Amino acid sequence: MDTHVRTPQAIFLQPQRLIVPLFQRPYVWGRENQWEPLWEDVQRLTERSLSDPNREVEPHFLGAVVLQQVQKSTGSLQQRVVIDGQQRLTTLQILLDALHAELLAVDAIKSARRVESLVANDDTYWEQKEDRFNVWPTNRDRAAFNAVMAATPPVAYDQLEQRGARLVEAHRFFAERARAWLRAAGPEAVLARAAAVEKTVRDHLQLVVIDLKAEENAQEIFETLNARGSQLTAADLIKNFVFQRVAEAGVPVEAAYESHWREFETAFWEAEISAGRAKQPRVSVFLNHWLIAQTGEEVVAREVFARFKQYASSDAAKPMDALLERLHRAAGVYRAFVHDSLSTTGALDRRGMFAYRTSVLESEIIKPLVLALLDPEQPPIPEPELHKAFNVIESWLVRRMLVRATSKAYNGIVADLVKLVRSTDRAVAGTTLEESLRSQTGDSRYWPDDDEVRRELTELPAYKRIGRGRLRMVLEAIEDHLRGWSGTARGLGGERVGRGTLNIEHILPRKWQAHWPLTSGVRDEAERDRLLHTLGNLTLLTGRLNSTVSNGPWTGKREALQTHDVLVLNRDLLKSAGDTWADDAIRARTGRLVDIVLAIWPVPKGHRVAVATRIAPTRRRVELIDLIVAGFIEAGATLYARPKKLRHRTAKVLQDGRVEVDGEAFTSLSSAAAWIAEGSWNGWKFFSLDSTSKGSLLDLWRRYVDELAVDAEEDDDDDSNADQVG
Repeated sequence: MDTHVRTPQAIFLQPQRLIVPLFQRPYVWGRENQWEPLWEDVQRLTERSLSDPNREVEPHFLGAVVLQQVQKSTGSLQQRVVIDGQQRLTTLQILLDALHAELLAVDAIKSARRVESLVANDDTYWEQKEDRFNVWPTNRDRAAFNAVMAATPPVAYDQLEQRGARLVEAHRFFAERARAWLRAAGPEAVLARAAAVEKTVRDHLQLVVIDLKAEENAQEIFETLNARGSQLTAADLIKNFVFQRVAEAGVPVEAAYESHWREFETAFWEAEISAGRAKQPRVSVFLNHWLIAQTGEEVVAREVFARFKQYASSDAAKPMDALLERLHRAAGVYRAFVHDSLSTTGALDRRGMFAYRTSVLESEIIKPLVLALLDPEQPPIPEPELHKAFNVIESWLVRRMLVRATSKAYNGIVADLVKLVRSTDRAVAGTTLEESLRSQTGDSRYWPDDDEVRRELTELPAYKRIGRGRLRMVLEAIEDHLRGWSGTARGLGGERVGRGTLNIEHILPRKWQAHWPLTSGVRDEAERDRLLHTLGNLTLLTGRLNSTVSNGPWTGKREALQTHDVLVLNRDLLKSAGDTWADDAIRARTGRLVDIVLAIWPVPKGHRVAVATRIAPTRRRVELIDLIVAGFIEAGATLYARPKKLRHRTAKVLQDGRVEVDGEAFTSLSSAAAWIAEGSWNGWKFFSLDSTSKGSLLDLWRRYVDELAVDAEEDDDDDSNADQVG
């Protein structure tokens, strides 16, 4: 057995075929959890090398692969079986091939040729057609892999026979990202960016390659590598490093631990929270954010310990006990901010409301900027400028969420904003941030102007395209605004609306056919079905009132709201609606609510933006395999039928995302549900992970979509078979 650290250049340049055996599962990696992080890593490494060509770029580790040699005659194309790591190797080949096509498109010919040499064997080694490929996937993926890898650039994805297959979509994803990134700095920078990204994918990525001889026991080694163990967190490693240094300096270790570290080993700090696509102890996330706040550099989770050591050893210029005290003080700021974000009732100051709203937006990555703004080691920022900073950042985040702009590069822009705060006059920090964000034009950075937000929200089926928590937060903000809460002004009634507790209700209900005939203002049922999900048809209600009025006629809803509801949002609705509520009224109310949204989250006067490279949001289907890969559901889990008469029926989740019922494997939840029920069903609603049928897999689907900010296609929320569940 030989073990070496290899770059893609070293792995793929030699003529060989890496064959995925038939018994391995098919390709399952997906956009949110694997493709996007990989591309972000490539982009981050490339931009580091571009920003400082003389700086040594730290290689990025992608994990380990296990290969086993296959006996072949001398002179033949060498082969190895992929025992472990097929998802990584296949994805790298897809990325390289997609990048090759985009390099050709910008006439970076030399760079394209160097990348091409990593995806195709020289034709002098071909004995059969598939010998051209360095990696040959398992049988279920071969048709799609061959179709997209053999396609002539530029690839016409929608014309491929295997369009929609996961491997084809991976290729499309990497091609779109590479295309946008290569052109992001203008035509004069394209060739330099092409050369830099080509060098990154060849030389700055690394894998540990375990190369087994033909006679070695591959299964034993595979099981050993995948044995479960307790992995040390960044906080564990940093703690050990810190107290070794404290002891070496002659500082009483016990006293330092009790006063400055012990708190990190309490429930609050040890709680696992979502940070990006993975869960980590809050203390590890805090240490990551603190490092970014101190350095103004983008530091990803896997780099935290190494960067902390470097910072503590050379950048901080302080003894370790003093650095530990600084950590402790920053932790107090961090904890207070988190505490505010969890408050559901009562008044909050501007910082507290910013904490709550950004937590709903799941913008954990904004916290390094908060730590930089509230840094107890720096002169305090004057309150008007601090409030302005919060207003600017919140407006930027909310507006981008509403127009569904990408959030994939937020790590980088937050690091840049931290650097800006640290290098300029803190007395005008809010103004500085406003000017910086106002000047951005890239797709991942620009600040949407009023025209774009109005255009998007006027037609957007917000209920289907915006996560429930985020949409509720927007409606809560509208209610607070109507109560008089604006900027630093307190509402006349003195109370804010309860946060995160009310239900979103459709005024014109989703089951409208019985009581709400079409009006002259709408062309057909499809237009009404779209219209009923727009902002103007949505409001907030308590849970009990929501269940009372849900699908009834307008007269019943109006009476219930007049009698029992206290929200200004609904008093305003009643004033404008009168005796009817129909399609024209929805459009008019949408316009009024959009005006309020623009007032709550304003942009600088006269702000207009022309986006240099706008990547339009693309909707996609979220499948069961996506939830498995992301860890939301485990392979082997039992699914329970929810309809009353079928609760004794179960299904099993297979590792490739199929569902097994009665010994038959079905490709989707809905086809499995149809088999059990002998009729059409939405599988996400039909199955539950709970044998008592409390909740459905649709709840899990929504959590996945919200947490990963996926612009997903959703099946109709109505459940025509709902009366059979209970």
